[in-house]
Amino acid sequence: MSLLVILGPTASGKTKLAIEVAKRINGAIISADSRQVYRGMDIGTGKDLDVYDDVPHFLIDILDAGEAYHVAQYHADFHRVMLTLQKQQKQPILCGGTGLYIQSILQPFEYSIVPVDPALRHALNLLTMDALLQTLHNLPLPPGFHADTRTRKRLIRAIEIATWCLHHSLPAKPYPPVSAQLFGISPPVELRRQRITERLQQRLENGLLAEVQMLLDRGIAPEKLLYYGLEYKYATQYLCGEFNYDIFFTRLNTEIHRFAKRQMTYFRKMEKDGLTIHWLPLGTVEEMADEVIRSFKE
Repeated sequence: MSLLVILGPTASGKTKLAIEVAKRINGAIISADSRQVYRGMDIGTGKDLDVYDDVPHFLIDILDAGEAYHVAQYHADFHRVMLTLQKQQKQPILCGGTGLYIQSILQPFEYSIVPVDPALRHALNLLTMDALLQTLHNLPLPPGFHADTRTRKRLIRAIEIATWCLHHSLPAKPYPPVSAQLFGISPPVELRRQRITERLQQRLENGLLAEVQMLLDRGIAPEKLLYYGLEYKYATQYLCGEFNYDIFFTRLNTEIHRFAKRQMTYFRKMEKDGLTIHWLPLGTVEEMADEVIRSFKE
């Protein structure tokens, strides 16, 4: 069974499109969103569960906020859901904006199975970038492993992988290859920016700050929420008194725009890596669904 993928940057309308397509072709949606896996993080991640109607959806609300989750776990969870949908004869639709998760399914990374080491990460987070680079330089790198040292987060992950490989061997790839057709939504930049700002205002009106305060009241450490970024990072900083509301809104709004740009950059990287994305002409949800179904059946 071929996988249908619908991707796009934040506020592009990909979820509504996936739901419309799913309704027409007996489909079920598998989320590819690194934050929607967490329970209690609803408004800030835009789950909008009420819009799914009767469309089955998976990999949403599977963990408590604060728990660790990484691409290797997502890989295993995705294939578990795929088996379920095959038995139910449902068309799987992978929908989301986390390009790393999507690419890990279609072009599995050999090192994605390396688990997170919280203790090591805590120790590494205390080091400067120069010290991290030196730490990586002192480790023997696994064959064929190319470390990405452009950001602190990726550098720490590279050290984590190299350290794990000192004592473990990589297993054979446990999952069969996935054939897929990819469809992308990319609204014009000005329209995307307008949607992002309007959506942020709506989320704040719907109780975003109260949601983050509730997570803090439940005992989730501010550091955990800062790690989730965007709404959770800036709302936590605001609630902890680091800046006033106007600065909070401006910084968060700006960062979401930057995030959407980074998402598009990653999707272009996926194309350079050999994945073909059929970019849909902008239209109504119904018109774009027509195009997806027509092209997918071909």
